[in-house]
Amino acid sequence: MVIFLGSAAMAETVVLEPVAITEWKAVYGRVEARDRIPARARLGGTLVELAVAEGDEVAQGDVLARVVDEKLGFQLSALDAQRGALEAQLTNAKAELTRGEELLAQGVTTVQRLDALRTQVDVVTGQIAALEAQRQVVEQQAAEGAVLAPVAGRVLDVPVATGAVVMPGEAVAQLGGGGIFLRLAVPERHAGDLTEGDAIEIEGASGTVTGRLAKVYPLIENGRVVADVEVEGLTDRFVDARVLVRLPVGERDALLVPEAALVTRGGLDFVAIEGAGLRAVVPGAEVTVEGVAMVEVLTGLKAGDAVLAVAPEAGEVGHE
Repeated sequence: MVIFLGSAAMAETVVLEPVAITEWKAVYGRVEARDRIPARARLGGTLVELAVAEGDEVAQGDVLARVVDEKLGFQLSALDAQRGALEAQLTNAKAELTRGEELLAQGVTTVQRLDALRTQVDVVTGQIAALEAQRQVVEQQAAEGAVLAPVAGRVLDVPVATGAVVMPGEAVAQLGGGGIFLRLAVPERHAGDLTEGDAIEIEGASGTVTGRLAKVYPLIENGRVVADVEVEGLTDRFVDARVLVRLPVGERDALLVPEAALVTRGGLDFVAIEGAGLRAVVPGAEVTVEGVAMVEVLTGLKAGDAVLAVAPEAGEVGHE
C-alpha cells in the first residue's frame, strides 16, 4: 500500500508499494419504471373523455378516460319497457288471485284453480326479478366504461385520442410505477465480475452518485447480461433515458503517488525521489484513496521508492 507517515497531513515522503485498484467498465444504463402496466378499456365503444396526458402523475384508481357504448342505453330502455309490461301482468295476476280466494270461500271455484293463480303470480314475480338482475348487469357494463389507473405512477404514453373507437382490452394509457431503477446490458465476458450488492457509480447531471447492483439476471440475451441497479433519489421525469454507469469488473495492482508529488517541467512529468533527485514518470488515471487525490504512475517508479509527498520548487532538487 501507499504508506502515510502522518495523520493530519501527509509526511514528507511516502514509500511506494503496489495497491489494488478497481477496474471500471463504462456502460450506458437505461432509466426504467419497475412496473410498466397499460390501463386498458374494459368496454368497447367511443372514447368520449380523456383526462390525462403524457407526463401526468396519477394515483391508483384514478379515472383516466371514459368509454361510452350507446347500445347499452338502448338495452336499458328496452329492459325498462319489459319491466313495465311485467308489472302490469303482476297487477292483473294478483287481482285474479284475490278474486279466486273470494270465490273459493264461497265454494264457487276449486283449489286447483286457486293454485294455478298463485303460480302465475310467482312466475311473473320471478320474471321481474330476473329482469332486474339483467338490468344490473347492463348498468355494470356501462360503469366499466371508466378506465382506471391500475397503479400509482406517471403516464408514459397515451396512444388514443378523444372520439376514437376502442375495443375491449385496448390500452388507453401506459403507466410507469412501483419505483425507478437503472437497467444495464453488460457484455457477457464481464458476467463473472458482477456481484449483487456491488457499488455502482452513476454519472448524473448533478455529479457522480453511487448505486447498488440489486439483481443480475441469469438469462444472457444477444451476448449481454441484464442487471438492475437501485439508485436513491433517481427521478422518473424521463423514463428510458440513457445514463452513463461505471461498473467494477476487476482489480489490478498499481503504484500511486500523491497528486501534489507530481511536477511538470518542459512538458514532462517528474516526481522527486528521496536522495535521488527528480525522476521522469508517465502518469495515468487519477484515483481517490481515503479522501486523498492520488495519481497512478505507469512507468518510471518501482515498489520501495521513497517519493517526496510534495513536489520541490524549481532549483531545489536536481534531475536523476
